[in-house]
Order: sequence, then structure tokens, then C-alpha cells
Amino acid sequence: MAEHHGPKPVKTPFMSRGTLVLIALALAGGACYLYRMVFGLAAATNLDNQWPWGIWIAIDVASGVALAAGGFTTAALADIFHKEKYHAIVRPALLTAMLGYTFVVIGLLADLGRYYNVWHPMLPSMWQGNSVLFEVGICVMIYLSVLYIEFLPIVAERFMGRVNLPGPLRIFNRVVDSWLIVCHRFLGRFISLFIIAGVVLSCLHQSSLGTLMVIAPTKVHPLWYTPALPALFLMSAIAVGFPMVIFESILASRSFKLRPERELLSGIAMYTPVLLAAYLAVKIADLVERDAVRYVFEGSLQSVMFLIEVGLGVVAPMVILLSKRARNSIAGLFTASSLVIFGVALNRINVFLISYRPLYPEKSYFPSPFEILVTVGLISTLVLVYRAIVMIFPVIAAAPEAAPREVVVTAPASEPEGATR
Repeated sequence: MAEHHGPKPVKTPFMSRGTLVLIALALAGGACYLYRMVFGLAAATNLDNQWPWGIWIAIDVASGVALAAGGFTTAALADIFHKEKYHAIVRPALLTAMLGYTFVVIGLLADLGRYYNVWHPMLPSMWQGNSVLFEVGICVMIYLSVLYIEFLPIVAERFMGRVNLPGPLRIFNRVVDSWLIVCHRFLGRFISLFIIAGVVLSCLHQSSLGTLMVIAPTKVHPLWYTPALPALFLMSAIAVGFPMVIFESILASRSFKLRPERELLSGIAMYTPVLLAAYLAVKIADLVERDAVRYVFEGSLQSVMFLIEVGLGVVAPMVILLSKRARNSIAGLFTASSLVIFGVALNRINVFLISYRPLYPEKSYFPSPFEILVTVGLISTLVLVYRAIVMIFPVIAAAPEAAPREVVVTAPASEPEGATR
């Protein structure tokens, strides 16, 4: 049986060749982000009144929210369904979700024309109960707060009893340490309530992102337009939760030279074929019910993208993970999880971009270099922040890769004293 280690900060240099590349991409994306904030959407993007959203919504927001689902699926598995052995991967999943939602908000600010009004949903006087977008916004806002609250015990565990503020701030050492102790004890008792709240909030806004496109029946291709879109968005987000945890865990293990938690990852991988099969069954039943199967093989761009989405993103990983040999292999787990992530991201791109057509289009949409660089920069910055946090806080629970065993040569017990060895 594999030996499990408690979470602790990763001891490895922050800088590497890969880190330097990510820093360069993050700086380029940050410059483009600043340019958009100063000069506006028209100067930085190819968006207009006919194409009001592009990759910032399809990738940065819709895909980002879906791929952050590992936080609530893993927390639900370990804490609500009491699968205690999976607690070792809950913290990395929580961190991925927290950073994912944080950067979703940052990406959303770039897409909003009046980004400085993003705080308006916090005021009850500005609530609009009939707006799906309001429901998405308020749920994401509350859930992000819940994620940071769930992360507080990790902060307290790291610094509790070790607070040593510099210079004149040292007078606050005792106050800060007392606050950390209170947070640790209080949240330790009531953390289950926040976990349940996080699961409920996630289910609400994951489905509501699909509801956004239900209001555009004449602009969305029949392969994706359906009243069942909210259910499909929720089911696909749940299905990608565990693959995202597997993907992140394997990459982190490789980057930090740690031994992957293969048994735990193989265990959660068993649930994925069932979730993918349920999602595929609902999707096929919906196509049959709406008489939309005839569009699947029509040969258009939409039909090709649909076949890639379902074939590579659903069927292929489901077949791979049905094999016990593949589930027990790091290569098999990584391949299958990558395909699921690709499929869900492509689904969001298909729904928000490929399937969407204005009533009287004058031109097609393709993202500008600024849009692409902002998206790449956000992803690069997220990876850098993740790397920094796991080096500071006890997040990852994994042992270092096994070092070559040292050979010790000892003399036989009967060897005369002083004999040459």
C-alpha cells in the first residue's frame, strides 16, 4: 500500500526555464490587459455589436468556471460522501478552484465594457431576480468568497505561532496570531457548512451559464441549442471535475519532482466513465428528441466541431478509463483527463462561438492578438501563482520521488578487527 504524507510546502527553487517562459507570457498578457483597460474594447478586440463576446467569455469565463469544478466535486466526495482517503487531494483541488475563479473574475473585467461597475450586484437595490446573468454573477461572487474562507485554515496552519511581522508592525504579531488561532478553531468546527454551501452554489451557476444561451434560439446552431443546456452544462462540469484534479496533480508532481498519488488518482478516475456516460446519454437523447441528429453528419463546420467534441472529449476518455490497466497507469490517467478537459473546453467554445451566429452577420469573428495574449497571460499568471502558493503553504501531500538506494558495504561479523574493507 502507498505511503501517504501530510501536506507541507514544496521545497524547490521557484525559478526555472519553464517559469521564465511563463513570466514572459504573463508580462505580455498584462501589458495587453492594461492596454484594453486604458483604450477600451474597440481598440483591443475584434468584438462589435454583432459579436458581443469572444474568447474572453468562451475560454476565460465559461471554460474557466467549468474547469474549476474539481474544487466542489472533490470536496463533495471527501467531506459529504465521507470518502476520507481522498482528503490528500482536496487541498490542491481547492487551490485550483480558488485561483480558477479568481482569474475568471479578472478575465471578466476585461470583457465588461464598464468594468468599474462590477461591484453593483453587491447592492440589493440593484438586484434583478429575472436575470440569469445576475444569478451567475452573484453565485460566482459568493462562491469565490466561500473558497477563500475554505483556504483560511491552510493559511492559519502555516503561520499560526510563527507570526513575525517586520519593523514597527511587530506590535501586531500577537493580534494576528490570535486571529489565526480563532480562525483555525472556528472554521475547523464549521468547515462542513462552507463545503456544502460551495457545492450548492457551484451547481447553481454552472447550470446558469448554459441558461444564458437558451434565450437565443434563432442564433445558436441546433446541435447545441436546447432547453436542456443548463443540465448539460452542469453534468459536463461535474464530469470534468475529477479529470481536472488528475491533470493538475500529475503536472504538479512532474514539476516539483514528487511521486504522483497514483492510487488516489486511479480511485477517482473510476467515477469519470460513469459521469461521462450519463452526460453522453442525455446529450444523445436530447438530439433524438429535438430531431437534431440529422445535423451531426451534415459536413458543416458545426458538425465537424461537434463530432470532435463528442468523439475526442467524451467517447475516447470514457473508453480509456474503462480499462483497469489505463486507470492504473500515469500515462493513461493523464491522456484521458487531458481529453476530458479538452472536450469540455471545446464544448464551451462551440456553444458560445462556433454555434453562435448573428441574424444578419456582416463579417466573421476571429480574436485579435490582444485577446489571445490576455488569455495566455492569465493562464500563465495562474500557473505562477499556484507554484508560489504551494511553496509557501501546506497544500500538496506527496512524497519526493524515490532516490537511488545507497549501497552500504559492511564486513562479515567474523572478520578480524582492522581488516581492509
